[in-house]
Amino acid sequence: MTTKPAPEPAPLDADDFDAMDAELDRLREQDEEIPQWEFCEGFLAALVCMRRPLPAEEYWPVLLGEAFRPMAHMEFVGRWRRRWAEIATALDAPVETLDDDRTFQPEVVDTRGAVLTMAPEERGEIDLADLPAFAQVWALGFMYAVENWPDDWLPPRDADAAGMLDNALTTIVALSDDDKGKPTLSMYAQDGPPSVSEQRLDDFGAAIWAAYDLRQLWKSLGPRVDSIRKAPQPGRNDPCPCGSGKKYKKCHGAGNAETPTETP
Repeated sequence: MTTKPAPEPAPLDADDFDAMDAELDRLREQDEEIPQWEFCEGFLAALVCMRRPLPAEEYWPVLLGEAFRPMAHMEFVGRWRRRWAEIATALDAPVETLDDDRTFQPEVVDTRGAVLTMAPEERGEIDLADLPAFAQVWALGFMYAVENWPDDWLPPRDADAAGMLDNALTTIVALSDDDKGKPTLSMYAQDGPPSVSEQRLDDFGAAIWAAYDLRQLWKSLGPRVDSIRKAPQPGRNDPCPCGSGKKYKKCHGAGNAETPTETP
């Protein structure tokens, strides 16, 4: 009997992302350091691109603090896993253009665009310069994961692969900076006041391709092989691990004696 493959998890919709945001807001009432979803989205993308599959118990404290208990937030964790699967599927798809429906689309916010659509009395004293640029928080979240596990992002020995890694990370780092170009369009509303430069949009597209490069780079290289560690050597009077029944010093350890007069 042929077993049918498990169905792919359903992609997150707007209601799902709203629920994630709401859960983060509740967590922030107890810990003001809890990040916004866009930061989490970037962090998650980096985990998907990472060379080593990182255990959940290793990354939750880094992202959401030591007090975060996954079992107490199962709906959040469930949506997180669905988003993980969604990003991995998109980054593994053989896309050639960002217009492809299968292309990875980071969940990012044009905060400045949203503020510019507000009535002056609602906007108050908000200074746009104090707000993050389009996709800036996503890039900061991505690089936060890179910075917390530097050994997993070490350059490979192959020069071409190392160059690919450096170029991809440099591209994402550039997006973590402010948008210094002239605003010409809004990503918040089709006819909204301009809040994003053309260059920023190009940089965002380049960062998406960088994520593809990182995912494919590490998949092609496989997990990093650490230095081979020798098994602990048995004591001189311990049974030899070969199963002979003799003491180690009288069997395979006979040639490893440090002194010829060791007490039996």
